[in-house]
Amino acid sequence: MVDAHTHVFVPEVIRERSRYVGHDLWFEHLYADPKSLLIDSNDLLLSMDEAGIDQAVMCGFPWHDLGICREHNDYMDESSRTAGGRLAWLGIVPAGGGRPAAVEAERCFGLGAAGIGELNADAQRFELTDPASLAPVLEVCLSHDKPVMLHATEPVGHAYRGKGTATPDRVIAFLEAFPALRVVLAHWGGGLPFYELMPEIAVAAARVVYDSAASTYLYRPRVFRAVLDVIGPERVLFGSDYPVLRMDRFLRRVRETAALRPEELAPVLGGNARRVYGLTTPDADVIVEEHQL
Repeated sequence: MVDAHTHVFVPEVIRERSRYVGHDLWFEHLYADPKSLLIDSNDLLLSMDEAGIDQAVMCGFPWHDLGICREHNDYMDESSRTAGGRLAWLGIVPAGGGRPAAVEAERCFGLGAAGIGELNADAQRFELTDPASLAPVLEVCLSHDKPVMLHATEPVGHAYRGKGTATPDRVIAFLEAFPALRVVLAHWGGGLPFYELMPEIAVAAARVVYDSAASTYLYRPRVFRAVLDVIGPERVLFGSDYPVLRMDRFLRRVRETAALRPEELAPVLGGNARRVYGLTTPDADVIVEEHQL
């Protein structure tokens, strides 16, 4: 069992939320309300135990400030090293940050990051349709054959905090500019899987997989069945977006109402994430010990 999309924060950010609210506009947009939940890696492990999830992929936050990104990356690296293989992580850099951001991406891969993300064009003030500005960071990902997780959003439907403007048309421009890049599109790619019924879109998205983060805020449970019927079971990752969604409740809903076939459960609920992010098997003794706590 792998949750391929979770978010953790440095404990200092949790303690001093108001200071970071004043420093980063997107953080203020999402977390100015003290009721908006922030968690650290220990909270994540507890949630995993409650849900029966063996591994999780940690994302940080799409900070615009490279210095804060470095601090967040260091924290996720440390958390991963002490978790017995249960926690993988994605490095976070401002994608349009040029050479300094590329150097930080390189450093993350040297530390063991499984990829880069969750990149967010609105939060980090870059343009998906301006490939030249993104090339330094993405070329590092290409050289290491590491995936990029990208926030994507629907061009229609209700408004919500954090929705943004990374709609399928802009995402396709990004994919066409970097055809060799392995990409994980969060939040069902803003509906991009359904456009893969168009042959040219299917070609452009050939190296894309989609995660299910925040599904219950966006779609009915049958989105799983609808997407799998279009693109197959090998390109969908179970991801909760925890703590946006509770892991245990979302996993139960997927198992009970998403109409996954028996042969689809293993790849969607873990196998695909292990392949895409190159996850190693966690220490079985650590899993048992954590579940017994």
